[in-house]
Amino acid sequence: MQRALSVILAATLVQSAPMVQAADLPVTRVIVYKNGVAYYERAGEVKPGESGRLDFKAGEMDDVLKSLVVDAPGGVARIRYELSEPLQKKLADQGIQIGAQQPLSVLLDQWRGARIELKYRGEAVAGSVISGRLTAASQAQPQKQELTILADSGELRILDLDAAANIRLADQRLQQQLNDALLAMVQSRSRDKRAVFVDPVGSGAQRLVARYLAPAPVWKSSYRLVLPETGEATLEGWAIVDNATGEDWANVDLTVVSGKPVSFISRLYDARYVQRQEAGLADEQAAAPVVYEGALRAAEVQEMRANAVGGVRQMREAKTMAAAPVAPPKPAPQMMISSVVPAAEAREAGELFEYHFARPVNARKDESLLIPFVQQKLGARKLLIYSDRNQPNPRHAAELTNTTGKTLDGGPITVYHSAGYSGEALVETLKAGDKRLISYAVDQATRVTTNFESGTDTIRSLKANRGLITTRTAVETTTTYTVDNADAKEKTLLIEHPVDKNQKLLRPKADETSPNAYRFAVKLAPRSTQKLTVVEEREVEESLTISSLTPDILLSYTQSKSLPAAARPQIENILAKKRQLAAAQTESTQLTGETNEIQRDQDRLRQNINSLNRVAGQQEQVNRYAADLAKGDARLAQIRDRQEQLRKSMATLQTELNALIEKLEF
Repeated sequence: MQRALSVILAATLVQSAPMVQAADLPVTRVIVYKNGVAYYERAGEVKPGESGRLDFKAGEMDDVLKSLVVDAPGGVARIRYELSEPLQKKLADQGIQIGAQQPLSVLLDQWRGARIELKYRGEAVAGSVISGRLTAASQAQPQKQELTILADSGELRILDLDAAANIRLADQRLQQQLNDALLAMVQSRSRDKRAVFVDPVGSGAQRLVARYLAPAPVWKSSYRLVLPETGEATLEGWAIVDNATGEDWANVDLTVVSGKPVSFISRLYDARYVQRQEAGLADEQAAAPVVYEGALRAAEVQEMRANAVGGVRQMREAKTMAAAPVAPPKPAPQMMISSVVPAAEAREAGELFEYHFARPVNARKDESLLIPFVQQKLGARKLLIYSDRNQPNPRHAAELTNTTGKTLDGGPITVYHSAGYSGEALVETLKAGDKRLISYAVDQATRVTTNFESGTDTIRSLKANRGLITTRTAVETTTTYTVDNADAKEKTLLIEHPVDKNQKLLRPKADETSPNAYRFAVKLAPRSTQKLTVVEEREVEESLTISSLTPDILLSYTQSKSLPAAARPQIENILAKKRQLAAAQTESTQLTGETNEIQRDQDRLRQNINSLNRVAGQQEQVNRYAADLAKGDARLAQIRDRQEQLRKSMATLQTELNALIEKLEF
């Protein structure tokens, strides 16, 4: 059965193959971008009556159909390619369902009523399909495939398909449907390329050119930086280009472009599928490279400072760690620079920047190229940079100035100096004339500790209106960096201090400012300790009701230099009234306490008098207690009179105070 189906399928594939006279168009030009696509140009001669043939992977067809441009001297009549439909739709159109490991009896059951011919136990049998089924398996009887047919003799027969051979559908239409379904399944699994045919106008031979975009691996930049102790550095850049077209490149004109044009996938050729993101677990890694931001221009720094408002950032103090001993330098190896002459022409290409290689390239399919595109001197300054307060040691770094006159694509940099390999760094795309910091190693001979302090509040302004007083208070925050240089050589340290948009930098002035950090340069003498003190200020605005303020707070306002002269006597009057009111309230509270104490004494005296009245000879003591009661009553009367006076006085003082507060405005 399997051999019979294989023969049918092979015959179907041969019959379905398009018999087209076509000429292949080889790749002549490639431009590789950073957004996952490449521009390809193919060109070749087509003979009279021939079409141009372009072969693509199925996954490339969407971009090809979106971008293909063709050119021929006589014009182009049309472009043809094979229709792509989902497998399930193709099978549904044939009215056939073929599942994985599907039994033959279940397949034949789909053709109920169809005429079938086969050999059964050496007998030629023909008839119409009634049903196909699988029998239930048991220990005594294994599972069987059975086919029930209405034989041409009129008999109903149940056939064991395991004993059948040479099964054939007598209806040629049904046989073709089966052939088409099997062909669709093969094509859905096939990795063969999809063919696109270009039919030129005219009957003569002519040159046909096709240009299009297709998915491609992005080209990558890799740099080597030779960093001397003094003088200019040497930068060597290599472009990594992958030939993933599936065919060889012969004398191809190659260009790589720095920049990311907008590109996206439109499902023009096949069904849509959800694009899943790639995810993975983080591996243990060595010290990671740090990518530093470019410094802001003066106008940008001024705008950033103008936007500073209230709020203070909490910071942690970094722990101090001992520096490891520095090993003596090894003999200097040969300078790490290649003996190449980059033959790449660099130029601006609109919003992009391209490197065009002057010499054509050759590459086999699935082969990658490493091609030099720059080897030039550029400005470099060695220094240290301290950015991470959680680490005690700064990093060896370099300030690179792109004096090459070209845009340098972003990528990894391997740093060498006179003693050999120094470390590695990452750099973003660097425009001509721009500067960027890179760090490539940890300096274990320099340690930095950080201390934070908050200063006292300083009143900047006072305003009053309708019983509310609004203050603007400035709070200073001081950060002190202590740097210990254990090396016997002079260094320059660049400290990155985080920009807090809620605070304003007072001093010192930053040498540079990036979007997220102030940069301060500190000169380190050999075997010395230096300090950098950064002072910032945060302004806080607060509104309070004047009636809720204590005399002490009002007194601090009168002593502030920010208080207008006309407001000082008004606040002093309010302060005087508040003091009088406070004194009256204090006296009233004291009198209330005295009243409670006298009443407790009188309760005790009355209890004593009641006890002594039952004892003979205690009349004299009773009289003394009675006299004390009389004195207490007299004092209570005085207190009641005084508290009444105080209540009236406090009511008057409160009224006068409210009037003063209501009139206060400055």
